[in-house]
Parts: sequence; structure tokens; C-alpha cells
Amino acid sequence: QVQLVESGGGLVQAGGSLRLSCAGSGITFSINAMGWYRQAPGKQRELVAHITSGGSTNYADSVKGRFTISRDNAKNMVYLQMNSLKPEDTAVYYCKRLIQTAAGWGALGSWGQGTQVTVSS
Repeated sequence: QVQLVESGGGLVQAGGSLRLSCAGSGITFSINAMGWYRQAPGKQRELVAHITSGGSTNYADSVKGRFTISRDNAKNMVYLQMNSLKPEDTAVYYCKRLIQTAAGWGALGSWGQGTQVTVSS
């Protein structure tokens, strides 16, 4: 059974930093593209960062230059380092396995609870 468990969220002031972690089990971690999504209240879920099995990364324009995604395949972990946080980064953040489709990247599996990030102004 595939499990991805997010942690590291919390309350931080604007300009601060957080590091999210995602622990994976039940999958061959190294062959999967992985991504971090977020969903703010009343807004659509968005893919903010992803990393391929080969280590290539890409970011949403809204977080480019501030967020860094990384992975440690030996530990089955994916991380999201978030710096210079803004109130608009407030959201529930989810770690997901990704699959590439004709329409772009899509998330595999059901959605868990995620981890809440709240940035105060």
C-alpha cells in the first residue's frame, strides 16, 4: 500500500522559512516523479513544485526563487524548502506521486490530510 505522509507545516511570520518533508512507503521511490501541491481556502489546488526521477525540477511562477524541492531516494523522502514566505503561501500542502499526461503532470492516488502552512503578515 502506497503511503505518503507530509510533515513540517506550521505558523510562521512573513519572510520566514519552513521545510516540509514527505515520507514515502510502499513504492519504488526512486523511479517516481514527485511533487508538492497546495490548496488555499476557496482556491483550486495547484502544483507548486515537482522533481523528476532524474532530479530535474520545476516550479510554479508564484514560488520560483523562493521554494526548493529535493529528494533523498535512499530515505524515500521528498522535501520542500520554503523561504521568504508570504501570506499568500498559506495553504494545505500535499506531497504526491506524479504521472505525466498529454495535459501535463497529474497526481496519482488519493489525497491525504496534507500539512497546514500558515503565514502571518
